[in-house]
Order: sequence, then C-alpha cells, then structure tokens
Amino acid sequence: MTLAFLRLAPPEVSMKTTSHSCSANWRDLATSLRFSVSLLVLLVALGLFLAVSALAQSAEPKWQPQAGEHIARTRDGESISAGIPSEELTGSAVAQPVMAPTRSSFLASWKYASEARGYRLDVSVSRSFESYVSGYRDLDVGNVTSRIVSGLAPGKSYYYRVRAYNLLGIGSSSETLTTATATSSGLVIDPTFDSSILDNPRSATIQTSITQTIALYQSLFSDPITVSILFRFAATLPNGTPFPAGEIARSNFVVYPITWSSYLSSLRSDATTADDASANSSLPPNALSSNIVPSSASGRAIGLSTPKAMFANGTVAVGGPYDGIVTLNSSQPFRFSRPPTTTEFDARRATEHEMDEILGLGSHLNSTPSTSDLRPQDLFTWAASGNRNTTAIGSRYLSVDSGNSNIVNLNQGPGGDFGDWLSGVCPQVHPRVQNAFGCKGQVSDVAVSSPEGINLDIIGYDLAPPGPTPVPVPATFGNISTRLRVETGDDVLIGGFIVTGTQPKKIIARAIGPSLPVTGKLLDPFLELHGPSGDLIASNDNWRSDQEAEIRATGIPPANDSESAIVMTLDPDSYTAIVKGAQGGSGVALVEVYDLDSSVDSKLANISTRGLVQNDDNVLIGGFIVVGTEPAQTLLRAIGPSLPLSGALADPTLELHDKDGTTIASNDNWRSDQEADIIATGISPKKNAESAILVALAPDSYTAIVRGKDNTKGLALVEVYELDN
Repeated sequence: MTLAFLRLAPPEVSMKTTSHSCSANWRDLATSLRFSVSLLVLLVALGLFLAVSALAQSAEPKWQPQAGEHIARTRDGESISAGIPSEELTGSAVAQPVMAPTRSSFLASWKYASEARGYRLDVSVSRSFESYVSGYRDLDVGNVTSRIVSGLAPGKSYYYRVRAYNLLGIGSSSETLTTATATSSGLVIDPTFDSSILDNPRSATIQTSITQTIALYQSLFSDPITVSILFRFAATLPNGTPFPAGEIARSNFVVYPITWSSYLSSLRSDATTADDASANSSLPPNALSSNIVPSSASGRAIGLSTPKAMFANGTVAVGGPYDGIVTLNSSQPFRFSRPPTTTEFDARRATEHEMDEILGLGSHLNSTPSTSDLRPQDLFTWAASGNRNTTAIGSRYLSVDSGNSNIVNLNQGPGGDFGDWLSGVCPQVHPRVQNAFGCKGQVSDVAVSSPEGINLDIIGYDLAPPGPTPVPVPATFGNISTRLRVETGDDVLIGGFIVTGTQPKKIIARAIGPSLPVTGKLLDPFLELHGPSGDLIASNDNWRSDQEAEIRATGIPPANDSESAIVMTLDPDSYTAIVKGAQGGSGVALVEVYDLDSSVDSKLANISTRGLVQNDDNVLIGGFIVVGTEPAQTLLRAIGPSLPLSGALADPTLELHDKDGTTIASNDNWRSDQEADIIATGISPKKNAESAILVALAPDSYTAIVRGKDNTKGLALVEVYELDN
C-alpha cells in the first residue's frame, strides 16, 4: 500500500518588527488562519488513513490456509496385488442408501431403468417445475440411482424427477417425487465425484457406497456446517503422480494455524457433551505450542473462520472449493458392497478413515513440513495418568480424563500415521476405522461410542441427540419375486402368495422380461392373476394398455412397454400369478408382487413359485424383502419329489443369499440339519430328498436359489414362509 501525505507550504511570516500597520495586522491574522486550517486538514487526513488501514486489516483473513495430508497403508509385509476388481452388483441390484434430509440437503433416489446409460435430474420448489433449483436442471448424474441434492433452504418442500437416457436418446420424465428439508440444524457433507468415479464401470456402486458413508456421518453430528469433499477412485494422486507402493488411500485437506488462545477459547465454548466437559477440564493452563492447527472443517465446527480452500489438484489457496479430497487407490482390490472377500479391502472403511482426516483427526507428528504446533487431537494424548505425551517416544493413547482411562492406543511406529490407532497383524481383533494399517476382508464403521466418534466429539463436533426410541414394527414381506426360464405348457412361471390379516391389501403384480439384463429373456410376457379357487380375476399383456395412470402412480411401472402389470386390492386369501409367453414364446422372466399399503393389518406371506429348474442361469431364483424393524422367523423349502407332476425334480438343493450375494445357509436333504426345529414348524417337507432352511432374518433383501443336485433338471417349488403370522 502506498501512502500520499499532504505537503503544507510553510506560512509566510513577516520579518518586520519596527512598524505595524492595520493591513499588516490583517495579513498576519490571515497567515495564521491558513496555518491552522492546514494543520486541521493534516490531522483529519491522518485519522482517515489510520481508520482505512484498520478496516483493510480486519477484512483480510485472520489466518492463512495451508495443506495437510494423510496416507493409509497396508500392514508391512502384506502384498497388495493389483488387478481387475471382483465383480459387484450393479443396476437394480444395488442397495439404495438411506439418508435423512438435513437442513440443506436430501437424497434423491429412483428406480433403475433397464438399458439406461444414465439419468438427468430436475429439482424444483414447484410441483409443475416452473423454475429449477440452481444447478439442478437437466443435470447429468451418470448411471446411478441416487444423488445428494445440496445447497438448499431449511424447512422447504422440494420436487424432483429424472429422465433415463442411452445412445438412442432421452426418455420421458419419471413420476414426480417430493421431500422436505429439515428445520433443525445438522452436519451436511457435500460430495463431488470426479471423472475417475463418474466414468468408472462400477460408478453406481461406488457412488452408493460413498452416499451411505455420508448418510452415516450426517446422522451422527448436528453441527450447522457444510463440508465439501471431492471423491476420487484412481491410481494417481490429485496432482497426477502415481500412488506410491503400499498405499491404500490418501486424503488431502486444508488446515489453519490458529493462535493457542483463540483456538482454546472457541473449543471450550463449543462443549456440549459430558466427554467435552471432561476433556476440556484436562486442557493445560499454559500453551503447549504457539498455534493449534485444525482442519478447515473442524475449525468451522467450533465457530472459527476457516473456509474451504483446496482445488481439485490438491493445491491450497483462498477460493478453493473443497475442504479436502479423498482418493482410494483404484489399482488395489476394493469392494464397494459389503461384505468384502478375504482378498479385498472394504471401501467404506477406507472412505470413513480419510473423511475423518478431513474432519480434523490426526497428529502434528505427521506434519509436512515438520512443526511443533499441535493438532486438536494432540491435546488429548497421554502416556499415563496425569502424564501428557505429544511425542513419538514411548506409549501414547487417547483419553478424555487426563489419562486416567485409555480409549485407544495410538500408533507409534514410523511406518504408519502417528494420528492413527495402534493396529495388530491381519486379521485384526479390533479392525477399527482409524487403524494405522488396513486389512483385507474386515469392516468397521464410525459410531457414537467408537474411538473415532469420541475423538471427533472432543475436538468440537456436536453429537446429534438420540431420536425417540423406535416403535417395534413386526416383520413382513414387502415384495416377492421369482426369476425362471418360462417354457410352454406346464413349464410356465407360477407364483403363489397369501394375503393374511383382516383388511384388504393393495398390491401390484408385474411380469418382467425385455428389461432383464440377461441373455435369452422372454420378449413379451403375459400375466394372469388367479383367485383362491383358481378362477382368473385379472390379466394383462402390455401394461400401458390398461391401468397406465394407476400403475405409474405406484412409482414402479415396468421399464418396457411389452411387460405386464396389474394393480388390485385383494381380500385376505391365497392367490396365484402366472407368467407365460404372449405368443407362446419362451425365455427368462421375472414375476413380482409388491405390497402397496403398509397401513393395513394384512400382509404378504407364505410365498411359493413353481417352475422348470434347468442349469446355469436357468435355475429357480426366488427373491423377497423383509420389512419392519424386527427379525422374521422364516422357513424356506425346496420341493420336488412330492409334487404330483411328471418330470418333478428328484433331488433339489436350496441356497439362501443376502443382498450382497453372500451365502447365509444351504441345505440338500432337510433331515440332515435342523430336523427337530423344522418338524416343530408343522410344515416340514414330505420327502427326505427335499430341502429346508429355518432362519431368523433381519429386515433386508434376500434370494433363495433352487438347483438340481448334480445338475439334474425338473419341476420344483421354492417356498418362503413367514412364521410369525
């Protein structure tokens, strides 16, 4: 800044002293007045300069942003093999994340459309979409079935719709869905996915995994701040250099050196929990370092002015749009759906670890360049009761009560991050999120009572108050489906179900073929719905030919016009849905029944499907979803020899899989296992060669598969009984 000073001419002073005339007196008076005025102008100018200088200084950032970094490694000596990641579920099979709306964001989600290459999203405050939320008009979100919509106003209703597209063009708009942002405050994590995720063949699964992780953090903390994170799945770091050997993931983030007194004053003012009070009482009376260095996110969590300042290449400067960057190393074997195999790393655990670093965990012992200024976590590390330790020498652990209790030991080995937890050999007894070394095949999450949750709490994040105790909801089946190759004659697809209770139940039945992502699919399915006495009560060939508006209103119309659907309200009783080829055709098809009204006391139960079991993909596959909050005591049966039909499957086998495809249980001959318990149900199979599994299932989606032992073929029946009815 250059300064311009007012230069005053010296006053004219008469040197004559022997004679004084009137004019001379007036001249002297004028000269004196000019001097006084000039002096006044000088003083005013100086005052203005000082005021402007003070204002300019106050407008500049009080603290300057710097770059921080964290590296996640594998255990020394463990080989990490690069290669093609294992195949994961995609498309409609990807589990939808669950995320409660925050005051400025919500999760938009929609059904998978067969053959879609991606979706375009519209968001509006108007049901008629007369205007659009900034940035959410015809937004290409890629081939995913959910998207976090952020930057919204609290306590406001929003409407959204999507259009699927592929190489042939863009489809029509979906039904309009609505939600409302919360009025209460809460943490918002605003994700950005770079091209390494958007262009990845597993993009849908990767984005779903990250969204589920974000939902977890937003449910845990109530701080009224928004944290912006760029997510990457790449073999290079944000600056383009390759990942060094042995590294699983890395986070880059913004930090600010804050004076000791300013930071501790804000931290003490932010205390909300018992752990906060205890931890703050253990703070030293005198400064341990000149500054404390929080991340930009954790600084804002306690009310400091620490704005985001990171750019996509990892550089830090005023105006950067991110608080940090999470990069998972794509050359390593990550699994984005749980559980991982013993040869894969759990992607959610790694993502949570790096998000913790951006939120503010970590030690000054890893700072580059090295500094004596402590990180917030270092304020609460101890070697023994009353003996603080912020060095890499000796033992060090996290404590909220002056070292009297040890929450978790900290890593002191130079091969790992000094801000992470001490971790043993793989597999670890305690595979915590912040362990210094990751292990394949193990999972963990941040929780209120986990060391990570406690650490985030005492450095300033406000744990969300617990919600009301949920009222237990009895388990029931939310929808049922069976996939099979449909032939002609008796070898069509026959699905049976029972509506129990006292009130009518509204359902939708669907026959899906052309939109199935399999070869040999049934191109034109025809659906029949039969009543308790076998009488035909409804049928449909192409769903848009009848009940189109009502079917669309369910939110789950078939994706292809040649597929079939029926919406009906059924009295409690037994029913049968039959899928055939419309013109006598054959191929793989799916029959589904969805419960459209959970408000009545009736529910779907005791489902069964009969069909011709063949080999490979043409086995009998039955899917069902358990809804509610309580486990469902469930009996599954695979029936063949006792069917009164020619060509019955002589020796069926039965497998039960969870939503990730993991085998929960299997059985060949039912008397070989659980015989007494199965007999006690009163519905044990009639033939010893038939199969059965008795299991309590938590609310989730499941799949039962019937095969012929030794690849034999024949007609079989898969049945699922909910025994709590």
